[in-house]
Amino acid sequence: MQPSEAPRVAAQVAVTLAGFGGIVVVFRPQSVHQWSPLDRLGLTLLLMNSVVPLVFALFGMLLLCIDPVPVSVWRWCSGFAFVTDVLFFVFMRNNPKRRLPLNKMQMIGKFVFYGVVVMATTGVALQVVNFAVWNRFWPFFAAIFVHLTAAVIQFLRMLLIAPAGT
Repeated sequence: MQPSEAPRVAAQVAVTLAGFGGIVVVFRPQSVHQWSPLDRLGLTLLLMNSVVPLVFALFGMLLLCIDPVPVSVWRWCSGFAFVTDVLFFVFMRNNPKRRLPLNKMQMIGKFVFYGVVVMATTGVALQVVNFAVWNRFWPFFAAIFVHLTAAVIQFLRMLLIAPAGT
């Protein structure tokens, strides 16, 4: 697969995941406002981790449409991904409605949480290195991969784990 094709595929996957999140919401017996904080956090993470890679992919496609394609296209994409990820982390961390004490998580929840944190930290570090040194496609695509993987995990959690409070 060529680097110019990969953002299109990633955008399609991101839109599909967001759509599946909407389907899960529709088939739940309660409205979103009646969900537990844990379930609302899961939905927020699913939607955010679907929208962010979509925006990354669209940004990459936008830069690839410039004629001639800039030599530093992947450096710009990684810079954009880094800034977006930092804003994403700040938004999720500083909103008191989205905070969930770690002692409320079950062991599998902690394992998944720390696994995603390690992936996300690695993805952000790759963006910094790619912006500063490499200017390659694969680190930028790794950021898309990290967000899509986190969205898939949230989607599976919403499907497989009973809603909190039931």
